[in-house]
Amino acid sequence: MTDHPKPPSLPFDASHPLIVFDGVCVFCSGFVHMVVRLDRKTRFRFATAQSPLGEALFRKYHLPTNSYETNLALVGGVPFTRLDSFVAVMAELGWPWRAARVLLLLPRPLRDWLYDRIARNRYALFGRKDSCDVPSAELRGRLIG
Repeated sequence: MTDHPKPPSLPFDASHPLIVFDGVCVFCSGFVHMVVRLDRKTRFRFATAQSPLGEALFRKYHLPTNSYETNLALVGGVPFTRLDSFVAVMAELGWPWRAARVLLLLPRPLRDWLYDRIARNRYALFGRKDSCDVPSAELRGRLIG
């Protein structure tokens, strides 16, 4: 019998939306920096998928932990992935960003196909870092896990 490590019990304040993202992906990190700039109420919190909390949440929601081809957004305790996570995050930022909800008019298979094309090619298109960035002071205060 093999012992599997128990996922870490890292509580976080669920009243704040949380974005779990690939910390070595230039595109994903850019999205996080954009959210930090647009989030005037500083409600969003962030965790890299490579962190203990990020990995535990990916496992909890049955997402692969060997490749992070989606981000995970927890908004109001509800998990969102793929393009739906982008829409949920933008909607939380208020007007005019909530207009991104128009993307939900696309059929789910088309939304997922579009998202997957970008996700699978994100390193080739936008680059990859050797390790997670040292976050700015503003982002450092909002990173958990």
